[in-house]
Formats: sequence, structure tokens, C-alpha cells
Amino acid sequence: MIAVIQRVSSSSVTIDGKAKGQIGRGLMVLLGIEEADNQEDIEWLSKKIVNLRIFPDENGVMNRSVLEQGADILLISQFTLHASTKKGNRPSYIKAAKPDFAVPMYEKFIIALQKDLGKLIQTGEFGADMKVALVNDGPVTIIIDSKNKV
Repeated sequence: MIAVIQRVSSSSVTIDGKAKGQIGRGLMVLLGIEEADNQEDIEWLSKKIVNLRIFPDENGVMNRSVLEQGADILLISQFTLHASTKKGNRPSYIKAAKPDFAVPMYEKFIIALQKDLGKLIQTGEFGADMKVALVNDGPVTIIIDSKNKV
């Protein structure tokens, strides 16, 4: 699993012109799922995201997590995170999981994040044409690949 995590002042997702999810201060997370992912990846990445110390403390040092801040998470599925651009100019998405595998994994990831954060999270809709808006706070953007955890 690959996650692109952005600390935001606000973020929202709309589908067909209708608001699907929105948050104020928190994390907007783009999630890419591949066929090699499993429950261990879900649990490790969820805990990593909610405990990642990227919010400022009283001294302005990035030393607080989304959990400690009581902030929110907006989770968006994005298969293009697994794009390969090695050959030519047209990305290949062969590494991205097919929907029959990815949808259940995405749903399990939502449950894991909610459990680890201790509250409901906002989401997009898997496979939909989504319009995502955000105000990146900092800017702070972190990329985590669960296959690089060692």
C-alpha cells in the first residue's frame, strides 16, 4: 500500500457536483492498493498514519499526531499511485490491484483508520470520478509505502 499524506487546513471531495466528504484541519490521505497487500499492511499503515507526528506542538515543532490533535482524516482511493513510468510516456497501472481485490481492502482500511483514530473518517468513493480540493498546511506531504517498513 502506498499512502500520500497531506496535512491540511481543509479538504473536500465531490462526486458529480455533490459533496461526498469534507474535513477541516487534519490529514487528506490518498491510498493506492496493490495485489500483494494484506491485513498486515492495513494495520501497519493505519497505525503509522494516525501516529505520524506532523502537527506542530506549542513550540512549533512537528511533534503531534492527528490522533493527539483530535483532527480528522479524509481518505481517497487512488490507483494511479502505483503507476509505472519506466517505459515510454504512458503510465502502466499493472501493479495496481483490480477492483475485486482493492474494494474490500479499501473498506478494511477505512475500518482500521476509524478504529485507530477513535472516530469516523471521511472518504471518497472507490472508482468514482472525484474532484478533490485541499489547502495543504505547511506544506507538509509525506509518502509512505508499506512495503518499505523494514
